[in-house]
Amino acid sequence: MVVYWRPGCPYCMKLRLRLRFSGLTYTEVNIWRDPDAAAFVRSVADGNETVPTVTVAGQAMVNPSTRQITDAVRSRAPHLLRGAPPA
Repeated sequence: MVVYWRPGCPYCMKLRLRLRFSGLTYTEVNIWRDPDAAAFVRSVADGNETVPTVTVAGQAMVNPSTRQITDAVRSRAPHLLRGAPPA
């Protein structure tokens, strides 16, 4: 799972804080420091750099709720859940 974000984004801060307490395993990518990441976000967000954008096992979600992310992880990448048996 990858969380694309940018500094100063209140939606990003809120989601990142919630994810820290969720027990999910993920990587964060600052789109202002990674031009390829910014291009990816634009490709899934109608040409905009809308963040947070999250990918779970190839499924991109623009500005998702924590619940949407958790549901996607349960169905597409359950190994990312805390307490999941090693692959």
